Formats: sequence, structure tokens, C-alpha cells
Amino acid sequence: MGKSYERIDGRLRAFIEAQHIFFTATAPLGSGGTVNLSPKGLNGSFAVLDEHTVAYLDFAGSNAETIAHLRENGRITLMWCAFDGPPNIVRVHGRGEPVFRDDARWAGLLARFPGIDPTRHGLRAIIVVAAEKIRDTCGYAVPFMTYDEDRPLHGSRFARETDESLDAYFHKKEHIATSIDGLPGLPLPLPPLTGTA
Repeated sequence: MGKSYERIDGRLRAFIEAQHIFFTATAPLGSGGTVNLSPKGLNGSFAVLDEHTVAYLDFAGSNAETIAHLRENGRITLMWCAFDGPPNIVRVHGRGEPVFRDDARWAGLLARFPGIDPTRHGLRAIIVVAAEKIRDTCGYAVPFMTYDEDRPLHGSRFARETDESLDAYFHKKEHIATSIDGLPGLPLPLPPLTGTA
């Protein structure tokens, strides 16, 4: 049976931090808008900031739906599934905010992800989520699956981009600056990655 938690700590935090993949779900306010569900991976790209706040790195891609939805209404759900060990599903329902490269908080937040080279993955935002509801459920129907390794493709693809060429790439994509439903997405031009290692 499902259980609610007041904070992200102890066994719950250990479970979340041990997973190699999680999923994010967002939606616009309008009833006809497109619900977005995204897988998130790459070891080291997720961090528990405190007992009520988590963050993850938002890398280059073909869309910016999560960013657009968060800019409009802030609603987000993150979900982790146990693909090995005891069955478990954890959901964090909360309010999210994209922190962009030119935000004064950028360098401090980026320091929470020491294993990630931001120049290698086309890092465009850090998504910070304040948890409002934390729950787990059984996960009995989630299959066993093994983790082999992170795919190297994303890093190798975007490592060759400069700030200028990454900005040009984003300008060419239909749903980066504007979402599928016409909401403001990633603000362009893309600020340079300054003060990062």
C-alpha cells in the first residue's frame, strides 16, 4: 500500500539516488494542451538539495516542453521505479522552476553536480523542484531490468558544440523557444557557460 512522507531522507533518499533513470511529467494549464513525459538519465545529473528540494540537469534536446510548462504553471511530478531489488515506485509531486545559465543561482546549483562536465552535454537549464507531496507505492508490476551503462551518444554529440553553435542549433529547432502548444520555452539567445569547469 502507498505511503506518504514528510521529507526526502533516509531509505527514501537512498532509493532515489541509487536509480539510473527517472521520469518527469508536466502539462500546460489548458485542457487541450499536450502532456509531456520524459525519461531522465546520465549518472550524476540528479541531486537531492535538501529534505524538500531536488534538482536535475536539463540537457540539449529537440524540445523544451518541461521548461515551457514550468514557466507557465510550475507543476511537475518526478517518478522513480525499482528495476532491481525490492519493488518500489516513488513519486515527488511539486513545483518546479528552470534556472537558466544567466541566473545568479546557476554556479551554486551547478556545484551540486560535480561529476558532470556541463560543456559536454549542452547544458541549458537546471530544474529545481520543491516537493509538495512525496509518496511511494508497491511497484509489483514493474519488471526486473539490468543497467549496463549510460549511453555515450548524448555526450559525444553535444561535446563538439560551442555556446554559439548550440544557440544556432536551438534556433533551428521548432519546439525549443516555443513549446508544441505555443508556450514560451527556452529563452534565446542562449547565454554562454561562464564560470564553469
